[in-house]
Amino acid sequence: MAAPVDPRRVRVVRPGELSDGPIVYWMSRDQRAADNWALLYAGEIALRRHRPLAVVFCLAPAYLDAALRQYAFMLRGLEETAADLRRLAIPFFLLAGAPPDRLRAFVRRHKVGLVVADCSPLRINRRWLEEFAAASPCPVHQVDAHNIVPVWEASDKQEYAAYTLRPKIRRRLPEFLTDFPRLRRHPFAWPGEPPPVDWAAARRSLRVDRSVPEVDWLAPGPRAAFRLLRAFFDRRLHLYADHGHDPNVEAHSDLSPYLHFGQIAPQRVAWNAQPFDRSIPALEAFLEQLIVRRELSDNFCWYNSAYDSCAAFPEWARITLEEHRRDPRPRLYSRDQLEAAQTDDPLWNAAQRDLVIGGKMHSYLRMYWAKKILEWSPSPEEALAAAVALNDRYELDGRDPNGYAGIAWCIGGVHDRAFGARDVYGKIRCLSAAGARRKFDVAAYIRAGNRRTAGRNE
Repeated sequence: MAAPVDPRRVRVVRPGELSDGPIVYWMSRDQRAADNWALLYAGEIALRRHRPLAVVFCLAPAYLDAALRQYAFMLRGLEETAADLRRLAIPFFLLAGAPPDRLRAFVRRHKVGLVVADCSPLRINRRWLEEFAAASPCPVHQVDAHNIVPVWEASDKQEYAAYTLRPKIRRRLPEFLTDFPRLRRHPFAWPGEPPPVDWAAARRSLRVDRSVPEVDWLAPGPRAAFRLLRAFFDRRLHLYADHGHDPNVEAHSDLSPYLHFGQIAPQRVAWNAQPFDRSIPALEAFLEQLIVRRELSDNFCWYNSAYDSCAAFPEWARITLEEHRRDPRPRLYSRDQLEAAQTDDPLWNAAQRDLVIGGKMHSYLRMYWAKKILEWSPSPEEALAAAVALNDRYELDGRDPNGYAGIAWCIGGVHDRAFGARDVYGKIRCLSAAGARRKFDVAAYIRAGNRRTAGRNE
């Protein structure tokens, strides 16, 4: 029998005695069958109690600013996950509507004995869980299946910066960075025949912004994620340290959409990196982003519910932004002008077009992009709102702690330090076009972006 799931990964949200009903995993953030601590925990309890096991996903009618691009990527990945579960005799139920209400009705109808939820630090997901648990007829447990070190184990407070969280994470990695046990075929059948999921109907029913189309450069789903991971380790990892700031070089993994939708586990990515020589600078740089920086973002959103507002900024940043609130802006652009890439900065425009067309922006350019929005906005509040709205609408991996923490770093100095004061920015770190030119061939990037845009318009 596989080793039990570490109890430190589990929080009891609603206590109570388990009934003899089936066990349900409420899938949300971690949309995969393999390498999923929450599903393994639910399966472990179902096996021990000889009960049926099912997975439920609630398709919310609106999730922040997600458009067809993100919903379609998610649904295609879920279809693959549902097929993986079916091969393991675990039924998958897709419920449409407000998650707390639909899940509560499902639990009552099927006399469920326990609901296991995965873990997201975002307000909307936490509110759904709280609302469901408050009136749940059965116990509710939560499992952090997304972080290698569970967010509540890594730290009991909001960390100031990566350098304060890094030693805590590294100290706990030997305990938590392990391989996953294999999820086996479930021997206790669900009562009755679960209805098949009509994926085409689910897609048609979406009441979302369809003007943001799907992307065609990245295939969704766990299998595509594993193929991309292997390709990155085999062909691009060695480029990561030296060319990570260069959008003209394919040095990044492109795993962020799969990590965001939980189609691959960050722990699986880190575990599969174990055979490599840890002295390779590229590997250390990659693992720093995958583990420390990503889990720092979860820490930020878990312990600071104002993560997408200026109230989340550190005191020094709020003070300096207030002192420079009335500084003359070199230019002011409306939200519509920004969205349409109608600025006088060709580099920024190229990055924005990549975002709109492809749902992806290179990590270095994301920083430059957000900081210029601060420079071109009447206030820090309007800059933050614009950056969050554009990121969440167009990025495949938007609506994510990484995005909120990254934008807060750019505009509000979160996880950063004070620099010499400048107009508009105050003591917030500034990134300039001249600095970008020192890091990579800006003209080549703009030319390539223009070719991509022309190709899309033909």
